[in-house]
Parts: sequence; structure tokens; C-alpha cells
Amino acid sequence: MLFAELPIPETVMSGVHACGFTECTPIQALTLPLSLAGRDVAGQAQTGTGKTAAFLIAAFSRLIRSQEAGVTVTHDGVSHPRVLIIAPTRELAVQIENDARRLAGGLDLVITAVYGGVDYEKQRLTLVEGRVDLLIGTPGRLIDYFKQKAYRVSAVEVLVIDEADRMFDMGFIEDLRYLLRRLPPYDRRQSLLFSATLSYRAQELSYEYMDSPEVISTTVDSRAVEQVTQKLYHVEGRRKISLLVGLLRRDLADDSGATTGRAMIFVNTKRMGERLKEWLRGNGIHAGYLSGDVPQAKRLHTLQRFQEGLVPVLIATDVAGRGLHIEGVTHVINFDLPENPEDYVHRIGRTARAGATGDAISLVDEDGAYHLEAIFEYLGAEISATWPENELFVHLTRPAPPTPSPDSPGPSGPAGRFGAGRGRTRTRRPDPVVKREPDEKREPVVAKAAEAGGVAGGSTAGAGSASTAVEAGGEATAEAARKRRRRRRKPAGAGSPASDHSDPSGSSNSSD
Repeated sequence: MLFAELPIPETVMSGVHACGFTECTPIQALTLPLSLAGRDVAGQAQTGTGKTAAFLIAAFSRLIRSQEAGVTVTHDGVSHPRVLIIAPTRELAVQIENDARRLAGGLDLVITAVYGGVDYEKQRLTLVEGRVDLLIGTPGRLIDYFKQKAYRVSAVEVLVIDEADRMFDMGFIEDLRYLLRRLPPYDRRQSLLFSATLSYRAQELSYEYMDSPEVISTTVDSRAVEQVTQKLYHVEGRRKISLLVGLLRRDLADDSGATTGRAMIFVNTKRMGERLKEWLRGNGIHAGYLSGDVPQAKRLHTLQRFQEGLVPVLIATDVAGRGLHIEGVTHVINFDLPENPEDYVHRIGRTARAGATGDAISLVDEDGAYHLEAIFEYLGAEISATWPENELFVHLTRPAPPTPSPDSPGPSGPAGRFGAGRGRTRTRRPDPVVKREPDEKREPVVAKAAEAGGVAGGSTAGAGSASTAVEAGGEATAEAARKRRRRRRKPAGAGSPASDHSDPSGSSNSSD
């Protein structure tokens, strides 16, 4: 079906032509005739098949017809958006905003996206001071601004829920219900719900908050895009990075060594993503990293550099597995197989988008093999498995350890010599233990010294002097022993109180 065959207003059609769209994808051909007629739709389709364009064209067409019918919105100091689009992730919200601006073309519409990780006050002022017609956002940020009365939802004509199943997976269902209960009644607005997987929970949500929606699915026979060539390599866990580097060097460069492709590598944990980035960098492969812990400004910058081809490899957790449209991705590599088989479909859907072709490669180690059966069952078919050739295993260069910054806690930072930093208790080193010999072993030393003095005298008087020296040495040794005992009994931090065996004057009364 051609877009020209659909009842799309001319002003909206100009934006469609500007984007280069002429023929509808299957999900667009099935949903647009219904949504353009004002019906509610719940659509399921493979990722990368044009769901975003389907609901944006329908929303824009509804707004244009409302304007032609003389429908106006009174502005009372805050925004009254007429289209509300709810997305589960920040990246998806940004992607929808960019697509909406392209499709809007010359339409007199104000489009704004709100999400976490960026200037909170700036976004709030945009809603309070501006005239927002189409509002896109994540559930948490939308609720924050709604409670602050930065915008009102009484004028919403079109509601769009994108990636509905992801809302459930990320725990946003209560936030979503909070917003839906405050919208105009379902018979006074049009509701569109789209997802790559349409679970029973999502369908239940659609029947609860939508007006008898038409459930449309284009993925009855095949879960994965047909243009994706799926490969599976069995490999030991300790050799996965070596194989990955070999695959990237083989597939992403031509004979001259120039980079000709782009790859997205998916991992299950943030720690593995950081480790993998360091290993790739240490072996001459520049890679970006995308996860929930990376600051939003840096995430957007990394994503932009990958989209522009400045970074050939992007490592990501499943935060980037849904909804992002990145042109030119030739390879998707599952470094870790996902535990949820649905995530496998979303991951490999990052390639072979809009009719292109691509490769999806999975590295299956001892742990990943346990997830294969569930993935095969979900796909309805098995993936042919092979053992990699020895030439693909390359010799790795161990990455250099990161250089600690001057402000980092530890011996070289502000923590000082004891290594105390944030979250650590600074304690004093214990004094060294000095081993003292018993008094009985020290007396013969004094006796020997006195005996040596007597020998030097060479007379009876010398012998008498030696005897006197022995007695004096014995008294001195006994006095030293008493002082040590007094120090042991003395409490920590106390001064030098008189002992039980001394008088106030300090002379000894002992009979020892």
C-alpha cells in the first residue's frame, strides 16, 4: 500500500515525502486505515518496521483535522498538550522526538520531550512558558511535572503508549496507570498502543483504558526479521573476548583496513560492559558504552557519535535494546545471551531495519547454553550452531590499568597515607609491639660488665668494687622492673601517678 492511497492531510503528507516514505510497511498498512478513521489500535510488529511513523502520522492527522474543525485550546499559563506519548526509556523518548520533528515538516506544532538525566528546571520552564502541542516523556518525569502543575492533560486528544511490554518489565505500570486515570475519558480521546511483543498484560491494559481497540499483529509466523542472518558460535567463556576481537576485525574492515560496518554488542551486566570496553580499547577497537549508570548527557553524546559513524562499535545493556532506530548497523553481537527470550528479538532488531540486511551473532559459553532452549522455543525455530575457526581467536593485549585521578580516594588521593576515602573509616595504625626479655636474662649482662671492671682493676679493691657494682646493678634492674609494671597498670592516656610502692616524694619504700 502507498501512503498516497491513504486519507492523510496534505500538510502531513509533505512531511512524509520529506522523510522519503512512499510505500507502507506491513504494520503501517494494517494500522493507518483504522487510526486515520479515529479507531483505537493496539499494534504488535517486529522491531524496525515503522511503528513510530505509524502512530505519528495518525496523531498529526488528528490534530490537523481538529484545527480545521475549529477546535482551540485555552492557555492559562501552562501547557495543554493535545498529544501525549509515553515511552519507557530516555533514549526512546529522544528518538521519538527526533522522528516527530522530521515528520512534522512545516506544521505549526510545538514538540517537546521530557526525561531524566538533564536540566530539570529548564524542562519545567519549557512546559510552563511554552505552548506545547505534542509532549513526549518517560513516566517518572511526566508525573513529576504533572504534580507541579507544569502542564495539564485535560486537552489530550491522542494518547500513545510505545513499547508497552517494556513498561511492565521496568516496573512502570503503576506510574502508567496514574497518568491514564487522569486523562479525558477513553471515548473522548484516541488511544494507540504499540509494542514489539504484545503480552496478555499489555492487552489487558488496552481493554481497560482504550475504546474497544483493534488488536493488530504482523508477527504470527516469524518473530525475527527475515533479513537478519542469525549465527551462533559455541565458545569457552575464557576465550569469548578473543573471538569477539577476531570477528570485529574480520567483519567491520575491508581489505585496506578501513571501517565499513557498525556493530552493537549486548551484555547482561554493566560490569561486563565496562570490562569489555577496556579490552577492546586495549586491542585497537574504539567502542562506546551505553548503560543506565552512564550520565544522560554522555549517553546522548555516545549515541550520537555512533549514529554518525564516528564510533564503529557500541556496547550496550538492554537499555538500548528497545525502540532505538540507528541506521547502518550491520552487526548485532550477543556477547551474553539474554535470560529473557523476548530480549533476544529486540536486540537483533537493531540491525536489518527498514528493509536492510544484517547479521546477528551470538557467542554461547557454558552459562549461555542454558538459555538456548527458551530462545529456540520463542522463535519457533533453531539457529544453526558452528564452532569458530582457529584463525578467529586472536592474541589479546592486556589493557593498561586505569590511571587514578588526583581526587580519587586511595593512597594517591586526598585520603592520605592510610587510604581512607568516601565510605571508609580512617583508623590509626597500631603501635609496633616491642618484645622485652625477662629480667632474669638481663642481670647476667650487668654482672658481666661489673666482672669486666674488676678484672681491669687487678686488685682486692677491684674485686670489692666489682661486688659493689653487682649490687648496684641488681638494684637498678629491680627498679626498672617496678617501673615497667607500673606502666602496664597505668590506664591509656593517663599521666604518671605514683605507684603503690612509692611515697609522694618519689623515694622507694620497697624491701626488695
